[in-house]
This record gives sequence, structure tokens and C-alpha cells, in this order.
Amino acid sequence: MQEFMQTYKTNSEDINKFLTETIRNVGELHLKESDNFKKLFKIFPSLELAYFCDSQTLNQISNNIYRTKINTMQIGSNRQYLLNKLHFNENDISVSQPYISSASGATCLTVAKQEGDKIYFFDFKINQLLQRLGLVEVHKEFNILSKSFYFITAFVMMLLALFAVGYSFFEFINSIFYKPGLSIESIFKPVIALTLGLAVFDLAKTILEQEVVFKSYSKNSASEYKVLIKFSVTIIIALLIESLMVVFKIAIDNYSQMIHAVSLIGGVSFLFIALGLFIYFTKKKN
Repeated sequence: MQEFMQTYKTNSEDINKFLTETIRNVGELHLKESDNFKKLFKIFPSLELAYFCDSQTLNQISNNIYRTKINTMQIGSNRQYLLNKLHFNENDISVSQPYISSASGATCLTVAKQEGDKIYFFDFKINQLLQRLGLVEVHKEFNILSKSFYFITAFVMMLLALFAVGYSFFEFINSIFYKPGLSIESIFKPVIALTLGLAVFDLAKTILEQEVVFKSYSKNSASEYKVLIKFSVTIIIALLIESLMVVFKIAIDNYSQMIHAVSLIGGVSFLFIALGLFIYFTKKKN
């Protein structure tokens, strides 16, 4: 919902203009009362509630009219508190700021229009309104499928990360107590396995955060490349550790092979520079 609100704030002027112009263009609202505003519910998929009150007493004189039901409990309720937050324009139309609806519990905004001795109120759901205007993309059935797939994939990746961590402990203990002699390689191999396990776990956690728990719906999400950057950073760290191990091993065994270590370090440095440029241009674009 925080992302929906941020998207609304960014586009609030266009959204309010859309609502104001559409309400104005549907014509006189008192002509729509007889069929319980069915035309408006058809025009606005995001419209969840309609009602009207007396412009003098500010008491509600209609039922709460929903898309599929009617509630008579609110007749006689005073709407002064809501009108205090509204400022009508030259067309006698006003759009409120988003708030939590006491009727439905959803985040919504209210459009009010004064006609004669009545003031009409229409509550719109923020999330559906943003979808209607193409500011966010939410496909319920596909979203359930994609979330399920991401969850299963991330869960399996976490299991593999746990296996990598377990392997590093096993390899380290095996090198100390069961293999003859202690070498640089016996120390660095578990470190590399731990780093790769951390990389896989971090990638799985990021997938769960972005695609399952805090699903991003915005087309202009600032965290669009977060998974790639975090995973790349961890992999580069693992490669740097591997390069360090190769340098030590060659320095001990055979200096003539040092060119291979230099090539490896050069390749990792190139990846590091490429990632830095990628992050720079991504931030510049956003």
C-alpha cells in the first residue's frame, strides 16, 4: 500500500483532474439516483460506495449504495467532518485526500459534487483507481501464480545455501582433523563455499522481499535492479577471495604461474568496474 500511496502522490494532479472531469461529464447526478448509480459503477470499476446528504443539514439522506449491495444503517449520519476537508471548485466538485474508509476498511478518496439541495459523495478505492489509469499493473490470477513460483524457487535456493554452508563446515573440519597437513587451500575453500552460500541466500531473500512479501507493482520502481546488483556484488566478493587464494598458492608453489593470477584479478576488476558503471547509470536514470 505504501507504493500505491507514493504513486498516487506523484500523479495526484492528473488523477484528481480525471475524476473531476469524468464526474462533470456524466451529467446531472439526481437522474442517476433511480437506478442506484449503476451507470457510474459501470464507468468507474474503482467506485466502491455512493451516497448523498442534504446540503443544509449535512445529514445523509440516502442509503450507502455499494456495487452489489445497499446498506441502510448510515441514513441520518452527519457528514460535516468530511465536508470540512473538501474544497469545491467552480463546477461544485471536490476531491478529498486519501484516507481509510470506515465503511469498507480500504484506502480510498472521496469525490463530492453539490447539486441543488444535495451533495453527492463517491468513494473510490486507491489501488483499483491506479490500475484503471495504468499507473500500476496488478493481475490477480497471474500474480498468485508468479508469487507461488517465486516462493518455491526462493525456498529451494535457501535450502541450497544452507547446504553450501554445511559443506564449508564439513570441508574445514575434514581438512583439519582428517587430511594430512594444513594448507592455504583448506582455509580458503570453506570461505568460498560460505560466500557462495551467502550470495545464494541473499538472492533468495531479495526475491522473497520484492516478489512475494512486498510485491512491487509500480512501472517505475526504483528497486528494479536490486536483485541483480546484490547478487553481482556477492559473486564479485567470492571471486576476489578466489583470486587471493590463487595468488597465495602460486606464490608458495611456482612464481612462473603468477600471470594466471594476474589475469584472474584483472577479470574480476573488469567486472567490478562494469558493475560500478551499471549502478551509476541506473541511479542517474532513476
